[in-house]
Amino acid sequence: MSQALHDVTHYMRPGLLQLSSLPPLSLYVHLPWCLKKCPYCDFNSHEGKPPEDAYIDALLADLDAALPLVWGRSVQTIFIGGGTPSLFSPESIERLLAQIRARLRLVAGCEITLEANPGTFEKERFRAYRGAGVTRLSVGVQSFNDTLLQRIGRVHDAAQARAALDEAAEVFDTFNLDLMYALPGQSLQDLQSDLDTALAYKPPHLSIYHLTIEPNTYFAKFPPQIPEEDLAYDMLDVITERTAQRGLQRYEISAYAQMGHHARHNLNYWQFGDYLGIGAGAHSKLSFAHRVVRQIRLREPRLYMAGAMQGQAIAQDQDVARDDLPFEYMLGALRLRQGFTLTEFQERTGLAITAIAQGLAQAQTKGLIERDLQRVWPTERGFDFLSDLQALFLA
Repeated sequence: MSQALHDVTHYMRPGLLQLSSLPPLSLYVHLPWCLKKCPYCDFNSHEGKPPEDAYIDALLADLDAALPLVWGRSVQTIFIGGGTPSLFSPESIERLLAQIRARLRLVAGCEITLEANPGTFEKERFRAYRGAGVTRLSVGVQSFNDTLLQRIGRVHDAAQARAALDEAAEVFDTFNLDLMYALPGQSLQDLQSDLDTALAYKPPHLSIYHLTIEPNTYFAKFPPQIPEEDLAYDMLDVITERTAQRGLQRYEISAYAQMGHHARHNLNYWQFGDYLGIGAGAHSKLSFAHRVVRQIRLREPRLYMAGAMQGQAIAQDQDVARDDLPFEYMLGALRLRQGFTLTEFQERTGLAITAIAQGLAQAQTKGLIERDLQRVWPTERGFDFLSDLQALFLA
């Protein structure tokens, strides 16, 4: 059962936390339709043709209802994710962004990212998205090997991937190329070939994710034969070495970028910034003077659309428990090569450093972090055993 947004006074009431300032704010917009559901995907995505106009009406109604919670705050970045947002026409994306601009104050140079899949690519479409106001494209290639693409259920082939990247590089000053590794039946040579092809495009930003088998996916029910752990580590070594040779800095555990091309939207997530999420199944994290709140929108698109039009798009709305804040903060901050400053931890959580003192001491003893008087950052070992490092901060 959905619930209406609380009155803003509900979020402003006294509480246990004391946040001296609010973090940067981003906007996430979820467009949940795909041509075909990938067997590894656990995102809220649905096969079929999107009802573009009706869904954008719902998004704007959802945003209108949420505006009092972010009143007066500037938006640093916008990310349009999915699903496959490039199923929506450039005209729909232009209407959406124009209406967002009419409601929210965007900072100068606001980064506006759209996820796009080569399978939905048409010549000139990327140019039209650029004209609609998108400043950064994230192209989900995953592999340039037709056999591997079929094994992971992608709807595009290698030729379509190359065509999409040629166009992205021509039209956008900055774009992101998404790859996956440790795919079913993938050899070290396959990975090297994918990486060489990707790096030939001189991508300003490269995201490379290890394929993981998530619960409630097709692959969880019918597990494919994926590379052994040792081979996956060898693949990661090759990725780290080759990207560094090409001048790409590994600034986050799965992200490599040229100078000045970091994904600012993702950085805001990892640094425990705020984000308002609109759309079916979208998540929000919002800070107030005395609390940090998480919300989740209704997942099923038709229920979401009906709820949003009545100001009742929210399925869950709750404060983050004080004891959970250290772990929630570390989930993102320890993914970053540069780590975090102790001041940032205090500002973003409203907690004293004593809340993480024990975890930091254990992490340092185990060689998982290094620190000075201002900053804490993961070591190479910390990156290799990130889950173990993050778990030291569980309540």
